[in-house]
Order: sequence, then C-alpha cells, then structure tokens
Amino acid sequence: GSHQRTKAGDFDEISKEILVTATSIFRCLIVTQAPFPDGVAVEMRLAKEAWRDTCEIKGANVKITPPLVKILLWRTSHVRGELKTKMRSLTSSFFGFQSGSSRDVIGHNRDLAESLKNGSAFAFKDWTSKTGLYKSELLQDGINIMWFANRNDEGVVYPKYFNPIPVEVVALMLTGIECCIDEWLQGLKENIKFTSATYASVYRGHFESLQRFHERPAPYKLLERL
Repeated sequence: GSHQRTKAGDFDEISKEILVTATSIFRCLIVTQAPFPDGVAVEMRLAKEAWRDTCEIKGANVKITPPLVKILLWRTSHVRGELKTKMRSLTSSFFGFQSGSSRDVIGHNRDLAESLKNGSAFAFKDWTSKTGLYKSELLQDGINIMWFANRNDEGVVYPKYFNPIPVEVVALMLTGIECCIDEWLQGLKENIKFTSATYASVYRGHFESLQRFHERPAPYKLLERL
C-alpha cells in the first residue's frame, strides 16, 4: 500500500479548521481519560468525540473520515512525548541530579534515582521521610507548566476537562516524572523513550494507588485546582 502520510493540508478548508480545534480537544480527552489507551478502539472513540464536540462549537456538520481519524490518533504519543520533554529538566533540577561523569557524581545520581523510585518516594512532598503523599510540588509545577502556563494552554482554553484535575492526569504526570528519574538510574543521564510498551503498566500502578488514596476520607486538595 502507499506510505504517504496524510497531512492537514490535504483537506478542504472547513475540515482543516475543525481539525485544529479537534486536535486540541482530542489531546485533552486523551490525557484526562486514557493517557495509555487499551487498544485503538478507545482512541477512536475519543477521536470521534473530539470531532463531534468541535462541530458543535463551530456550528458545523462535517463527517470525520479515516484520514482525519489517523491524524488525531498520532497525537496520543505526541502529547506524552511533549510532557516528557517538559518534565526532563524540571525533574533533574527539582531532585538535584548532577551532570558530570566523575565517580562521585555518578554514585550520587544512581543512589538518588534508586531512593526516589523506592516505594514511589518521588510522589511525596518530603521524599526522604515519605510524608505528604501526592503533595509533591513537582507534581503541581508539572501540571501547571503542561496545561496552565499561558492563556493558550489547553487547561485554560478547555477548563471543563481539567476541573477538577482528573486522577488520570495526576497518574500520567507521576509516570512522566518516573520516566525522567529512570534516565538517571545508571548515574549518567540517558534518553529513555516514554513509550506505552514500557510505561503503560507503570501508569496503571500509579492510577490504582491514586484511586485507593482517593477513596480515603481525607479531602484531596491537589485535585481541586490550586
């Protein structure tokens, strides 16, 4: 078959206009409902929902076609990659990973990465004493930088998806932070791809822990927007 990639430029004007908004809404739906979707059916459903919502907003009635669905589905790994890129330097500086290749630096980084991963210590406000679970400032900073940094960001433009912050978003952010920590496990930073194959199960673990935490009576303030 042909391997030509479908580009936004291949569509008529109205479809192009809808595609721009539908892309943003699809990204919102993915991160708030299925950051690591179980199979393509989930993604298809969210793509069609994003398209329908956009047609409603625009007062248009345009059918979504398979090439348009395809373009939207590429955004799933794209939005995860963007989150990872934004979190890399933030995570390194927040926990105090060091660049350099001396034995001391490598030892420091390796020990730090291991202790942060131990029992998901990185999710605590104080990761040495493991107090303040899910109260880490890095979590809040990450959510703000990814979705609320300026008025064009998706959390600001489409607040209904993020208010209150869904457990899925918090679990995705924790998984992204963990991927950034994993890059330091050898002591020297390496590039680890934020793929579904490696991190879907990590995400599920965080998601389940968050849900258990959520069922406790203590009100969970992070999930209300600060």
